[in-house]
Amino acid sequence: MAVPRRSLELPAADPAAEADPDRTRLHQLGYKQELKRGLSVLSNFALSFSIISVMMGVTITYNTGLRYGGPVSMTLGWFVVTLFNGCVALSMAEICSAYPTSGGLYYWSAKLAGKDWAPLASWVTGWFNIVGQWAATTSIDFSLAQLVQAMVLLGTGGLNGGGYMASKYVVLATYGAILVIHGLINSLPIQYMAWFGQLGAFWNAAGIIVLVILIPAVAKERASAGFIFTHFNVDDSMGIHDKAYILAVGLLMSQYSVIGYDASAHMTEETKNADWSGPMGIITSVALSSVFGWIYVVALTSLVTDIPYLLDPSNDAGGYAVAQALYDAFHRRYGTGAGGLVCLGIIAIATFLCGCACITSNSRMGYAFSRDRAMPFSHVWYRVNKQEVPLNVVWLSVAVAFVMALTSLGSQVAFQAMLSIATVGQYVAYALPIVFRVTTARKSFVQLFKKKILRAGPLPPREIWCPRRLGRRRMGGAGDRALLSAGGVPGGGGQLQLHAGPRRRRAGAQRWRVGSPRPVLVPRAHHQRRRVMCVILLGPNKLLVVLD
Repeated sequence: MAVPRRSLELPAADPAAEADPDRTRLHQLGYKQELKRGLSVLSNFALSFSIISVMMGVTITYNTGLRYGGPVSMTLGWFVVTLFNGCVALSMAEICSAYPTSGGLYYWSAKLAGKDWAPLASWVTGWFNIVGQWAATTSIDFSLAQLVQAMVLLGTGGLNGGGYMASKYVVLATYGAILVIHGLINSLPIQYMAWFGQLGAFWNAAGIIVLVILIPAVAKERASAGFIFTHFNVDDSMGIHDKAYILAVGLLMSQYSVIGYDASAHMTEETKNADWSGPMGIITSVALSSVFGWIYVVALTSLVTDIPYLLDPSNDAGGYAVAQALYDAFHRRYGTGAGGLVCLGIIAIATFLCGCACITSNSRMGYAFSRDRAMPFSHVWYRVNKQEVPLNVVWLSVAVAFVMALTSLGSQVAFQAMLSIATVGQYVAYALPIVFRVTTARKSFVQLFKKKILRAGPLPPREIWCPRRLGRRRMGGAGDRALLSAGGVPGGGGQLQLHAGPRRRRAGAQRWRVGSPRPVLVPRAHHQRRRVMCVILLGPNKLLVVLD
């Protein structure tokens, strides 16, 4: 059962990697650890939850949902979108556990698409992903500038009371200032970004709870449950009469509101225990965002009693439905809309923290993409400063987001169309590695679970000569260490579950070092050369070698 030396080459030793399982795994994936690992699983989740920010997403797209389909497309349509989002998130989490790198989606496509299609699949996925992220940053920060404009307008008397209506140039200048502040924050070490991420997660959750309690308590006029869950608005003022089309467009609100959870994957090179923390960040952020988002949508929709009035550009908020509804609710109760402005302030802070986290995710994606020489002037963007922050690509993200918003000066329609296409592009990037996972990599993808997710992924096939039908031997030579490094699990305890086609085995795992001498159990070993797909530690005295 000698291992052919020609088919197994021992990777260069990395003393730091041997002491750090995360560094070891990244080294196996072909990358050197350059970013500082300062994020916990909580911080990883918080960044994704802060980027999703359903309070921001629902607020800035509420006009779309209200105009196309109305309450039923938002409240019941949310469940439809949540179902599909859940499937996508679970699939992404599975792949993330195999490849915890900052590249995320494009790296997954490269590994899963097969040798012939890997370059094209990786390039297409990467550009869909990064352009979609830039557009998401643009939409978030520009929407914050518009929200600030609406607050100033209502605070100075409203459109019909002589309030200040900012010009498009003032809005653009406000947007540029927000981007610069976000760039400065993202120039700080990762420990500070972890704090901002956790603040964003807390603010989103606490803010939604406060608004959900406050809105029904303040509102004098509330919509009935029948209206909230059954009313379908067909008066979209756009001349569209096809109900199916109206509903599909209305669902975009729910779709946009739960996007950006790939951030957990992009932050894995800065996350401890990345192959578990990254997937858990994806799953928990989507699950909690879906729950909080639906509660928030129902609370807001309870304020809707006159759809045409809220969407009318001549109302006091200039047609900003959520701002007008909150302002009117407090004004009817207390004779002043100051409470509504406070509520809008809570939403504005959540939007600000969301945009900050979005730049963080953008910069890590750009760093990884330039590291693989997939971007123009990659040697400029692929640099980290003394604090191990990819500073150049942080400011690249800021600059590109500002340039994308310049289209708003010419046409709001062109600006909105560009952002819509980019949002769809994000989901194209999400879908591609999943498609490759269930097609080209269907048979080679081996999944390992340690209670939740420990390791998953196709492992480099190796050849091994098996002189006996079933036998044991000690491993630990140079060739054997390479074999274990290619297919072994570098550490961990608890229960492992192996899925390899129809086979399923469970065994207790012991902590071990890659390449340590262990007796190996070779099942179904015939007198022929076979391909070793994976090597799993079954216990302190034996390894399981999975053959093709």
